Amino acid sequence: MRLTSFSDYALRMLMFAASSGEASFTIEAASRAFGVSRTHLNKVASTLTRGGFLKALRGRSGGLLLARPAEMIRIGDVVRLTEPDFAVVECFATGNQCVLTRTCKLSGMLGEAIGSFLSTLDRYTLADIVLAPTAFASILPDAPPRPRRPYRRKAAARTAAADAAPLSPDTMPDTSAP
Repeated sequence: MRLTSFSDYALRMLMFAASSGEASFTIEAASRAFGVSRTHLNKVASTLTRGGFLKALRGRSGGLLLARPAEMIRIGDVVRLTEPDFAVVECFATGNQCVLTRTCKLSGMLGEAIGSFLSTLDRYTLADIVLAPTAFASILPDAPPRPRRPYRRKAAARTAAADAAPLSPDTMPDTSAP
């Protein structure tokens, strides 16, 4: 059995989101990191958002992030959402034309195999497969961004504290001109 590239990209995108922690990421960043077209990843992100796995943030500092904790996202659920069907043989597909369908024992065996496959994936969550941000950075040229620090508030607080501090002879600007 082989997963579609759509499912592959969906799992990669969720791993990318999980490794970025609380920070959001853009489809553009994921596209550059994976070498996949933005258009294709837009479709993947839309499906994952509708499925409740990703949350889209609008606005200037918008992007995507996990809609729920990685421990709550089962890999089997993602694959069920992103795979169009599990028709590994013709008799599983719509419009079956196989003449052996009524007497064939293959479909039962393959149906059981697909059930086992999905059952195995259900035992794992995104938390089991997510890479640490440092590991992602070493593998991909455009790794998820590190969570941003509120540097603006700290810088503003330092400036305000400096403005409010009384001037001493040591901190006063030299006004004597030659």
